[in-house]
Amino acid sequence: MNIIVCLKQVPATTEVKVDPQTNTIIREGIKSIINPLDSYALEEGVRLKERCGGKVTAISMGPPQAEEALREAISLGADEAVLICDKAFAGADTWATAYTLAAAIGKLGQYDIVICGRQTLDGDTGQVGPQLAEMLGVAFIAYVSKIEEVAPQRLRVRRMVEEGYEVIEAALPAVITVVKEINVPRLPSLRGLARAKSAAIPVWTAGELGLDPKLVGLSGSFTRVIKVFSPQRTCRGEVLQGELEGQVECLVSRLKDAGVI
Repeated sequence: MNIIVCLKQVPATTEVKVDPQTNTIIREGIKSIINPLDSYALEEGVRLKERCGGKVTAISMGPPQAEEALREAISLGADEAVLICDKAFAGADTWATAYTLAAAIGKLGQYDIVICGRQTLDGDTGQVGPQLAEMLGVAFIAYVSKIEEVAPQRLRVRRMVEEGYEVIEAALPAVITVVKEINVPRLPSLRGLARAKSAAIPVWTAGELGLDPKLVGLSGSFTRVIKVFSPQRTCRGEVLQGELEGQVECLVSRLKDAGVI
């Protein structure tokens, strides 16, 4: 079974700073990690390989430093890794990202299942998975919390819904996005760390993927970030003084003035 796991390297902080000129995330000086939900996707890919045989290939579209995330993926059980890196990919929205990933998956050749995290820590859209499935022309299942069975032509999973779960079957190949309830990611082994250190990770550019420059990066994006800013929060507090009865009367009066009651 050929399993492909899509990973993204994201800032290891919730205090993300944005360049006011380019409206892009400032990554300099900030530690980066594998997107947390992508770690669950990788773990499930490795478990699926251990159960059914085959290999796991981790792919990531990002800057050169994203190679660190791919080496970590190898230390955690991935057999191979590919970095999709080109200045032409800068500024890509989810559509242009999915288009690029689909081209890379096509270059990898035959596959059975593509596993992604439900969403990323930085973009938080949850759109790349379904868009990728659409571009590949295969089935898609979101919010997967358990892979129940994998047959040569078929996949059965549990999908989380608000008040329980659904059991869904889909033909292979397919794309799924997973939630954190699916497993507990493992720690790297010493053998895995050694293998990751010496692994050769190819870098594929837009030219090597045969992509139209007008369809990748900012040029191929249907959405653009016009402005990013942190909202100004004005929070004023007041401590009511005096006897309790007077404080209650004052509070009720303020709430009436504010239209709350």
